[in-house]
Amino acid sequence: MNEIINYFSSIPSSHRAIILAGGITFFWLIESAVPLFKFKYNKWQHAGINIFFTVTTIVINFSLALILLKSADWATTNHFGILNWLPKFPIWIYTIIGLLFLDLIGAYLIHFIQHKVKILWRFHLVHHTDTWIDTTSANRHHPGESVMRFIFTTLGVLIVGSPIWMVFLYQSLSLLSTQFTHANIVLPKKFDNFLSYFIVSPDMHKVHHHYVLPYTDSNYGNIFSVWDRLFGTFKTLDREKIVYGVDTHMKPEENNKLANLLAIPFQKLRSPNS
Repeated sequence: MNEIINYFSSIPSSHRAIILAGGITFFWLIESAVPLFKFKYNKWQHAGINIFFTVTTIVINFSLALILLKSADWATTNHFGILNWLPKFPIWIYTIIGLLFLDLIGAYLIHFIQHKVKILWRFHLVHHTDTWIDTTSANRHHPGESVMRFIFTTLGVLIVGSPIWMVFLYQSLSLLSTQFTHANIVLPKKFDNFLSYFIVSPDMHKVHHHYVLPYTDSNYGNIFSVWDRLFGTFKTLDREKIVYGVDTHMKPEENNKLANLLAIPFQKLRSPNS
């Protein structure tokens, strides 16, 4: 465990880039071998749009990284946050508790709020307009949404009192988890269901990308499935019945134009089938 702490305390930016690129490459290859859906689309053109949003997310997070670092240092130095108020636990329990609460605040909570607050939904809508969910869809976030997510990640760091090694560990796990859950792969149903009792599984998250309510407003989790189960936002749907997208934006010609995607938050909200 000490080796993990030491590594993530000063993980080089190049290693974080390898995790990002390596994850996309790995799941891209698996998708080709065992796809859940056989999409009729230009995979490279689709990937190009999603990778653009991935790059903007990286730029925003990199530009604001000092805030995250200072927040973690301040919480640790001042013994502030949940982890600093708990009794002494073995390091592995301490780590699991920290990751769980970082996932609650930095992922589940902001995701839930984005679905409930119209002005935030406008930005998150870009993610849901993807009608061909694959591993490149993982970071299809409008730059405005990336800023919101960063704010809640920082809030999570302060409330949890996470040391910086835990923050970097969480971000790495979060990245791989979201690439895994968005990947166009098929797992045995019983195995996928078993995974969903502990972590967000591919089938579990893909229910969230079903195009109509109430499924769109469910399964908000990122790494851990416990929060959806605890707060009553967990839903299931047969994978064969899933249709990707959102009922207000089902036109592929619009959802695959970068200029239109960037403009969606500033357009009038539509009613279904408009």
